[in-house]
Amino acid sequence: MATSRHLFLAMPPDRRRRLTDIAVEVSLPRATRLFEEGHRADHFWIIRSGQIVLDQRVPGRRAAVVETLGRDELLGWSWLFPPYLWHFGAETVGPVEAVEFDAKVVRALCESDPILGRAMYRYVAETVADRLHGTRVRLLELYGPQGSGLDP
Repeated sequence: MATSRHLFLAMPPDRRRRLTDIAVEVSLPRATRLFEEGHRADHFWIIRSGQIVLDQRVPGRRAAVVETLGRDELLGWSWLFPPYLWHFGAETVGPVEAVEFDAKVVRALCESDPILGRAMYRYVAETVADRLHGTRVRLLELYGPQGSGLDP
């Protein structure tokens, strides 16, 4: 499920430059582990191409894939909320091109520039809300009563 807006489009035009100045283009090979559940969240990414799976540890089993993210989607929101620890793990499915941000630098920008900060928090909140909605729909499809009104 794609978010409604790309990060840079969510920013007021005069604030976009501040983010593009600190963005780093990265190329990630297949099966690159970006982060682990419970570890420090110190970066985030906007996916340009390719796919990344979010997974969650399951005791005694392989990690369960929770969601697959793709083009123009935000990878990572735990960096914005204390205690800045990842809630999931993430790994590339194939080669990925992305824009990487240093979370500490972006948090400092958000603190020093309330307009940029408000736009960033809104973008992340909309992303989280969109993903929560998608999760609810998937849960209803799996566990909801027959005739729940959802189209196949």
